[in-house]
Amino acid sequence: MRNLTPITLLLLFLLLGCAKEQIETKDASPEFSKEPLSKEELNEQIESTINRYGIFKWSEVDDHFLWSAAMQSDSLFALGYQVEGTEQLKSTIHQIDIESEEWIEIRDDLLAFILKGEQKINPDLELNDLLPHGMPKVLPTIAVRITNPETVKALRAKTSVVRYLESMSYSLPSMTQSAGRSSSGCDSAPDYGINSADYTTISPNVKRSWHFATSNVNGAWGTTSGDGITVCIIDTGASDAQENLGSQFNSGDSQGRTVERLSTHYSGWWWWRSLDSPHDQCGHGTSMCGLAAAPRGTDGNAVGVAYNADLISIRAVEDVVINTGDEKDGVKDALIIAGNRSDVKVISMSIGTPFWSGTVADGIYYAHNNGKMIIAAAGTSFSWTSWWGVIFPANMNETVAVTGVKDNTNPMDKCETCHDGPEVDFVMVMERSVNDERHAIGLASDTNQPKYIGGSSAATASVAGIATLVFSNNPGASREEVYDAMKWNASFYPNRDNEYGWGIIDANDAVNEDL
Repeated sequence: MRNLTPITLLLLFLLLGCAKEQIETKDASPEFSKEPLSKEELNEQIESTINRYGIFKWSEVDDHFLWSAAMQSDSLFALGYQVEGTEQLKSTIHQIDIESEEWIEIRDDLLAFILKGEQKINPDLELNDLLPHGMPKVLPTIAVRITNPETVKALRAKTSVVRYLESMSYSLPSMTQSAGRSSSGCDSAPDYGINSADYTTISPNVKRSWHFATSNVNGAWGTTSGDGITVCIIDTGASDAQENLGSQFNSGDSQGRTVERLSTHYSGWWWWRSLDSPHDQCGHGTSMCGLAAAPRGTDGNAVGVAYNADLISIRAVEDVVINTGDEKDGVKDALIIAGNRSDVKVISMSIGTPFWSGTVADGIYYAHNNGKMIIAAAGTSFSWTSWWGVIFPANMNETVAVTGVKDNTNPMDKCETCHDGPEVDFVMVMERSVNDERHAIGLASDTNQPKYIGGSSAATASVAGIATLVFSNNPGASREEVYDAMKWNASFYPNRDNEYGWGIIDANDAVNEDL
């Protein structure tokens, strides 16, 4: 190698210095553009993921995608946090105290970090400007507004203290309420053309839905009707105008029980944010409450499976899809309420979404760890999603997934808008094979005339009623023992089906199982 002159060495040094500066600049720059992806680009990837895997998780997309989704919605993120060194939080989440010094310290450190990043964009921001839902109260999850992409990237790298960071409100256009509330399970009107073969009038004067007989609910009533057990329906609420969930809840053969109507659904942001009424403005929650626990009364309406059970209705969502940040927080808060109630044994959720939500999952873990049986719909009543797999939260190990099937079919055939898959635990017959518009019958919102109620929603509330009956006859039994009684007395046991789980429960045999 020939000798280099001093001038050559100087030039080489400068060139290497420039190259080093370029490398350092590249390494320090964001890994993504500061322009968010379009909604079309986001939707294409989300739909492709759901079509392939059946569920979409924010944890499996890159930083730019996650930030883009938030920017294309409300800039709100769900931040799940933990004290460093915490392991298997989902199994101990019901035991932690987020108001203890160590939990407050990690929360405040994260919020201070986020605020510092946001002040680089807007120096006038204060912490309250980033917390439209306020501070967390029970569980270590918080809704926080973030617009700085570097903050998103940095938070996701803090894996020892950040459990998840998710867009709270981004959703597919087909899932929004503007797509039509009737397609989202909202229909409060009675049906005056119910086929006479779809019910039997029984004493004192109620209509028993035809689908009860397919699970031998009629036989189970010879032993119990749900006395002493509380079932909690987390849904769209209960109608003020439906007297069978109000003044007539104790009527006829249903006596000495209680009904509560609560709400965990908020509307608005910051100082405009207020708790909504528990009144059902959709109709779906009213019907689910009715299927599970409507009274065996005297007004000619439809009776519920557990007609002597106590009932708690919690309005947490606006329709059957868990879409917005308010709804995710609402469902989480409802699960906390039910989880803390010693009288509640069964929680029924005929609601869901193809988007995994850490916020809702934390609520599921909390209630499950407190011994509750959480029964969830395998798929909501969307015709355009019926070919997807089992949705969230029914796809969680902590829930009992239920779907609906048609009558008199061999092999078993799911209902027109129901989902199936390996996560399904049980099924309930709730649709006529001769006419897919003839479903289970239950309460409408404001009359004594019943209505047809379809989808895995109806199946879920009905199975929740059966579980309530089993608990009622076995008040000291654990959730696992009640599940086993249902499993041992289901049509496919001992061979679990890959689409329909253990099959159709024989309620009478399950209720009378020796636990």
